[in-house]
Amino acid sequence: MFIGIGTVVNVATVLVGSVLGVLVGHRLSHRTRDLVTDALGLVTLLIAISSALTVGDDVLGAAVGDSAPILIVLGAMLIGGILGSVLRIEQRLEDFGGWMQRRFDRGEGRGTFVEGFVSASMVFCVGPLTFLGALNDGLGRGPDELLLKAVLDGFASIAFAASFGWGVAASALVVLVIQGLMTAVGAVLGDVLPEAHVTALGATGGVMLIGVALRLLKLKQVAVADLLPALIVAPLLVQLLVVIRN
Repeated sequence: MFIGIGTVVNVATVLVGSVLGVLVGHRLSHRTRDLVTDALGLVTLLIAISSALTVGDDVLGAAVGDSAPILIVLGAMLIGGILGSVLRIEQRLEDFGGWMQRRFDRGEGRGTFVEGFVSASMVFCVGPLTFLGALNDGLGRGPDELLLKAVLDGFASIAFAASFGWGVAASALVVLVIQGLMTAVGAVLGDVLPEAHVTALGATGGVMLIGVALRLLKLKQVAVADLLPALIVAPLLVQLLVVIRN
């Protein structure tokens, strides 16, 4: 598979889901949608644990010492969480989505097309799985997260399109642009960052992905978006320790 395949599949599932939603979406029960979400939550948890366990990779231990990798992930999560909380990333993302919906809901005859486009775009693109999945895909660590997101978005687009029609299909363009850009950023980082730094970033992302799984399973509403700065902090901590050791 090539880098970017996750975004391509995601766009395709949104388009297919939109078509199905317009045609037969009203027949899909809430119980079925909840069951699918639970199944995806369990698979997300499996992928998250697999990613988090890369903290034990030899390349990271050789660069920072055998006892440091877990401390790096812990430090990245704590520092990143504090920064994200101070910056109120999760709240700002939610507020932005709400503002977009209000912006196009003024009773000015804009129709359900724009409402469906805006609502679906926010759901599909404003979330931690978007950033984690696209970055990992770009880094060459596989499209697993984006493929899971693609399935989630496919079912969500069925529900949206059943209510709002073809405007949901137009949101596929937003998914393509945003996730494509994030995948490109990941590809650039993969070419610039040493392997140890990329490993620390991936392990930290795996721990964050556990938070996404908990949200999908409705066990805990972890503010995962507030933890996103940890993806920047983790490689910086690795570099700091490399410099100290040398």
